[in-house]
Amino acid sequence: MSSQSRVAAAVTELEIETPSWGYGNSGTRFKVFPQPGVPRDPFEKVEDAAIVGRFTGVARSIALHIPWDRVDDFSMLAAFARERGVRIGGINSNTFQDEDYKLGSLCHPSFEVRRKAVDHILECCDIARQTGSTVVKVWLADGSNYPGQDDFRARRRRLIETLREIYPALPENGRMFLEYKFYEPAFYHTDVQDWGQALTVCQHVGERAQVCVDTGHHAMGTNIEQIVSILLQEGRLGGFDLNDKKYGDDDLMVGSIDPYQLFRICHELVKAQADQLTDPVAHANAREVVYMLDQCHNIEPKLPAVIRSVMNLQEAMAKALLVDLDALRQAQSAGDVLEANRLLKDAYDTDVRPLLASARGLAGLPEDPYVAYLASDEERRRAAARVGGVAAGWQ
Repeated sequence: MSSQSRVAAAVTELEIETPSWGYGNSGTRFKVFPQPGVPRDPFEKVEDAAIVGRFTGVARSIALHIPWDRVDDFSMLAAFARERGVRIGGINSNTFQDEDYKLGSLCHPSFEVRRKAVDHILECCDIARQTGSTVVKVWLADGSNYPGQDDFRARRRRLIETLREIYPALPENGRMFLEYKFYEPAFYHTDVQDWGQALTVCQHVGERAQVCVDTGHHAMGTNIEQIVSILLQEGRLGGFDLNDKKYGDDDLMVGSIDPYQLFRICHELVKAQADQLTDPVAHANAREVVYMLDQCHNIEPKLPAVIRSVMNLQEAMAKALLVDLDALRQAQSAGDVLEANRLLKDAYDTDVRPLLASARGLAGLPEDPYVAYLASDEERRRAAARVGGVAAGWQ
């Protein structure tokens, strides 16, 4: 098989989801930096997602965040998206921006606060049904700041009990993604701190409860690709919140800091998709993984940054597709450390951009979506059309 045909899957088969909040105004905890032309409502966010989909060909779904993206008629929003070649992706719950959630949400000591959080996520399940989404995502800011503030095991019991209550309300064939985070905003302990805690909670909840891996939510030096491989083997890898980091949860563009790590993650996914006979669970799981971007464009223009992230992920996946898996297995079986490493490194060092450009051209897409977008009139048109009103943002 030629290199061209091997990398074509990164153009024709890879499906990437963009975040609605990635199109709105954002910034740091000190300042939100407004930009011209950002959406003023969820419908305009969908329009932006459709533009990214048109230029890239692989990003044709948009994740919603509730209540940021609440509308009067979600079925109308879904129809609006379909008319523009976009579908509604994951429904992300928000149990961290209300005064009542100061001490937690699903893990809160108060039954009334837990009830409020449960009802919100049940609403997200209903929105998923209305929009045709098959994913409801749960990320909790729950934790504590001081020893003795609350009981670890009691909080975990509350979490499992509330998620078990929510689970039956998922859409038919829908999945619940539980996301973890090493720290922040709680600094003494976080209730779902790592992949192991998320996995064991999911195992208590149900078969369709899976783990979401945010690539910025780990301690420095964590081997994320090993986490990915284990979750695949358990059949519990739901999806990714893809971004990059230097120090903390930086939410930078995908592959902008450590592209080799992104390649190694993609290698585990490609390898699992090829392991139909030797590991059918991982094979089946790898084929249903959701690749969602989760980045916060503090200073860079919104749409070009999303397009860059899409292209960076495509490049990492294309390089992973170039790895000679048969030769790699032979080197591993022979204990040939240097050859096994060379096979990976040579694939990573390959410049796949010409191959991807050719594959895009054959698919009727711009050979370089980023350059094509910059050469278009989209930025000026959006800025001219979206004057007045209140721009969307997270502050």
